[in-house]
Parts: sequence; C-alpha cells; structure tokens
Amino acid sequence: MRTIAAKQAPPRPVVEDVRPRVDDGRYDAKATVGDAVEVLADAFVDGHDQLRVDVLYRPESERAWQQVRMQPQVNDRWRASFCPDQVGRYVFQVRARVDAFGSWLRDLRARAAAGQDITGELEVGARLAEDAATRASAEHKKRLVELTARVRTGDIPGPGDADFDELGALVVRYSAAAAASSATYGVWVDRVRARFSTWYELFPRSTATADGGHGTFLDVVDRLDYVRRLGVDVLYLPPIHPIGTTKRKGRNGAVVAEPGDVGSPWAIGAAEGGHTAIHPDLGTLDEFTKLVGAARDGGIEVALDIAFQCSPDHPWVREHPDWFKHRPDGTIRYAENPPKKYEDIYPLDFDSPDWQHLWEALHDVVEFWIGQGISIFRVDNPHTKAFPFWEWLIPTVHETHPEVLFLAEAFTRPKVMKRLAKLGFTQSYTYFSWRTAKWELEEYLTELTQTDVADYFRPNFWPNTPDILTEQLQRGDRRTFAMRALLAGTLAANYGIYGPVFELGERAPRHEGSEEYLDGEKYQLRHHDIDSAASLAPFLSTLNEIRHSQLALQYDRTLRFHHTDNDAVMAYSKTVPERCEPAEGLSAAPVLVIANLDDKYRQSAWVDLDLGAIGIADGASYDVNDLLTGARYTWSGPHNFVMLDPDVTPAHIFRIEASPGGTP
Repeated sequence: MRTIAAKQAPPRPVVEDVRPRVDDGRYDAKATVGDAVEVLADAFVDGHDQLRVDVLYRPESERAWQQVRMQPQVNDRWRASFCPDQVGRYVFQVRARVDAFGSWLRDLRARAAAGQDITGELEVGARLAEDAATRASAEHKKRLVELTARVRTGDIPGPGDADFDELGALVVRYSAAAAASSATYGVWVDRVRARFSTWYELFPRSTATADGGHGTFLDVVDRLDYVRRLGVDVLYLPPIHPIGTTKRKGRNGAVVAEPGDVGSPWAIGAAEGGHTAIHPDLGTLDEFTKLVGAARDGGIEVALDIAFQCSPDHPWVREHPDWFKHRPDGTIRYAENPPKKYEDIYPLDFDSPDWQHLWEALHDVVEFWIGQGISIFRVDNPHTKAFPFWEWLIPTVHETHPEVLFLAEAFTRPKVMKRLAKLGFTQSYTYFSWRTAKWELEEYLTELTQTDVADYFRPNFWPNTPDILTEQLQRGDRRTFAMRALLAGTLAANYGIYGPVFELGERAPRHEGSEEYLDGEKYQLRHHDIDSAASLAPFLSTLNEIRHSQLALQYDRTLRFHHTDNDAVMAYSKTVPERCEPAEGLSAAPVLVIANLDDKYRQSAWVDLDLGAIGIADGASYDVNDLLTGARYTWSGPHNFVMLDPDVTPAHIFRIEASPGGTP
C-alpha cells in the first residue's frame, strides 16, 4: 500500500471553466475602469455539502487581495463581479470551500420544519463555530464566541439574518478544510476611451486653405472646430515624418513620380530624419505639440500612425543595414506582395542578428511620441511584424504608460487578428467594411460580442479607409454612406471614418475592381470643400451626439439581434451592463436600432422583439423615442410594424422609455 505523505487532506471542491480566461490564462482579458468585470466558474463538491465560492482579486501592483462572494446560477455555475478602479493589470482567482456551517444550517431548518428534535444539532453548529475560533484572529475570535452563544439558544434564524451571515462567513474563513483555488488569471484594465471612441482620420497635408497648397499642423488646428462639431474623440493622423525620394511613387501609385509629387507618407525617412522627425512642410515639433494641446483642450486626442518600415533614404538604412533583409547580391529587399512591388519601402527584419537593438530602437520611437503628448497609436500592418515583438513592446510601454492605447490595422486572417488582440492591442480594425448582408452582419457581430472573443478583442468599425473603398460605397450614393456610418456607429462602440472624403461621398475607384481611391491622398495633395451643402457632416454630428448621450451605445457585449420578417431590415438592441458607478449626465435607457439595409428603396417589416433583452415586462406598453427624427410611438408587446425610407432616414434609433401605465 502506498503511504500518503500529505499532512492535510486535499480539497474536496472542484473549480473549473473560469471566465474570463484567454488561452487558459496565457493572455489577459480586457476591461475598462468603472465597468464591472463579470467572473463565471463551475464549482461543485461530492455529496450534499454547500459551497462558499469567492472571487479574490487585486491590482497586480498590490499585495492585498480583495474578495467578493459568488452566487450560484444554474447547474453548478457561479457568478460574481468586481470593480477595477485604476488603469493597469489586475489578477484574480476563484476559491471554493466546503461550507460546513451553511450545510448544517440548511439541514437544521429542514429538521425544524419537519418537527424533529434539534437539540443535538444545535450543539453541532456551536462546535463548528468554536473550532473556527481556535484559528481566528483576536477580533474575529471574540465575535465567533459571541455568535456561538446565540446558536446554543435554539434561535433559528431565517435567510438573510445578518448575524448568521457573518457567523457563516467567519466559520468558512477559519475552516480547517482545504480550499480549492483556480489558477490566477489576468485582466488588463484600460481607460474608458478604449471601450468607447469616435475616430476621424485626415491627412494634415490636405488641410491647406488654398487648392494646391501643402497643409500644415497649424492648418489642422484651424480644422479642429470642424472635427469637434462632428463629435469626434480621436483625430488620427497618418505618418507625419519625412518622405523618401528614392523610388517615390507618383499619383495613383504610379511607379515613376513626376516632379512635384509628394509621395506616400508611409515611405518613412529622408535626409531630414526618420521615425522621430517631422516632415518640414508640415511644420515644427513645437507646432505639432501645439496641435496636440489644442485638440486636447477641445476634448479630442490626437492618435499617431506607427508604421515600422523605412524608405530607402531612412537614416537606419545607412546606419544599421543589418536591420533589413538582403538579396544574394547584397542589396536590401524592398516590400513585396507578389506580383505587387513597393520599391519605396524597406521592411524591417525582426529576425536580424541585431534584433535586440532594433526592438529597443522601435520602443524608443514610441516613447519619443509619448513624450510629445501622444497616448493613442494606430499601428500600420502589425500582422507583418513578429508576434514576439508586440508581446514584448506593448507590456514594456505599459509598465510606465498604462494609459497608452494601440489600434491594430490588421486586415488579415481571423486567427492572426485575434492573436494580435491577445498580445495586447487595445482595439482592432475588422471585416465590417465588407459585411453588407443582414445574415453576415448578424453572424459576425454575434461572434465579436457573444463568444469568448469578446473577452479580449475590441472591434473598431471603419466604413472606409485610404486603402478601402468598398464596392458597396463605389456603387452607392449619399444614402449608402449614411447607412454605413449609422451601422458602424451603433453596432460598435468604437468606430471611425476616413474624411473628409467620407462625408463628401467620394466613391470613384482608381480602376474597375480596385478598392483604392482615384486621385487618393496617399500619393497626392487634395483640397476638400468641407462646407459643401451635400456633406454628410450634419448627419454624422447628430449620430455622434446620440452616441455620446446614450450609454447603451457605448458598449459592445450587450448587443442583441431581434427577428424581422424582411432581410432588408435589421433590428438590434443594446443595454447598459453592470457598472461600478452611476452614469452622470447620460441616458442609461435601452436603445433599439431598426436599420434599412437597402440604400435605394423603402422597406417595411414586422419586428419581433425579445422583450426581456430590452427590459420590457410581458404585456407592458412602452414608448420608443426616435433620437434621429424626434418621432415617438407607443408600442405594446413584441410584434410591431416599421417602415423606413432611405430618402428620409436610414434607421430608427429608438430610446426605450416607459409610457404612462407601462412597465419597462
């Protein structure tokens, strides 16, 4: 017979399937300050004993654990939530103990209700408390002794008795039985802008007041009032660095540049410097920081593009040739996606023999711009850089700047996109641009918001970018742009547009079958009439005002779809999840969106609502207040009729409100 060496019996409870848990704890889940982190776990034990199940959590930088009790749900599933109150990494675990006192009290009540003699059982409970007192602190020992006396009196408390709740908790805490604990899991807690933001991309060089002039940072300062009126939170600038002249691309990506062609901002580096230098035609570093400060004063953050690649004229090509890949003849390889060639760009070699110094130099670039007031970075093509680099860089930045956010521009394979999110990217571009049919939108959004993906992946929806002019936009008109903006801004809490071409409805492709813009700003200066009467700017301002006033639209995970009998009409709702603090100045009412996906013709549908998903009691009447048009209707029950004309509005954005006598 094998000898048992352990001095204490192993824990009897079992803890399994803890959520949130990303790749079994290798990576962190994501949360934001002020929002409750929901923790779920399976916990059970042999026999009929009750369990006490708790979540223990703390900021990683602190040593003391905080504790919150989990509540049983269904089928041995338990739930609790905790409230992170600071940016940074939190850790948590689930702990389960046999609740001998709770089991005793449950059985005692059953015996008393059946008229059985409970004298001896009272002593059992008293001795459980006395045994716990032998291990308790002095303060808790005194309290245990006081409460034990009450047990012996035969006063059987009902559920919710404060003294007996306290006694039960103390007995569990100082029980001799071993507790079962899960592994420790991480949650990265961001500031609120990670969860909710409205982005706007513009090229500073196209903001000159005169057609043909080169815009500057000071011109962008003058454009801030316009951006603010749109309701923008984040102003994203493409690379602002010197642009190489060697193999410079011409207008519309022409292989040979003509005199005066300004080149692509993503061909970074020239005689004036590299990734920490500024294109001299844009202005000076002082003028850039003036722009950052002026934007911040107006409630807007400037996001900067981080494109870790170089033009042939970048100083690193001369100073660190071993940071690049070479051909057999010794020349440096330019970027290729065969058969496409990008001779104006040299990709970096993340497997370089000198990789440590390369990685440190790239980290220095990020730190430099943080020093200039930048705390949001849009990262160009992160999927073409080494995963281990991002796994090192992002936590390294967060060690001293936990407030910094990273948006991954990764239009690539799904698993690669998800991996980047796990590695620490705050938000990610998505496939929304190409999802147009009702079924594919519902399928995609259900994956992003209702599966484990939502634990770590934050979508940022963009109807267009300088690289993406979808076929739907090319073949559409003003109504198409309005519909796509509305879908982006109400389906996702984070969304953005590339303007002013979006609000001005530019939709001419470079050629048939291309998603590139004809005369796109990637390769030339442009002048935009932002005061055009045809602009969608007023509609975007209204949409963003609604987003900022309705708390439900600032979350993703509460998205729920509702059935309609017309595939051209899509219905979905959002509610406010559990929060740790009240929403000051915002409506916390449920929001119901009913959108016409047909941008040309009027469509009608019967909508069958899941009333429970929007907090409506069966049989109650309720008001739906359209925040876009101001129309108000009183509905009753789940089955209601809508008709939408794209010449009037692309959708209803209904705030659900109580009607007289109704009970939402």
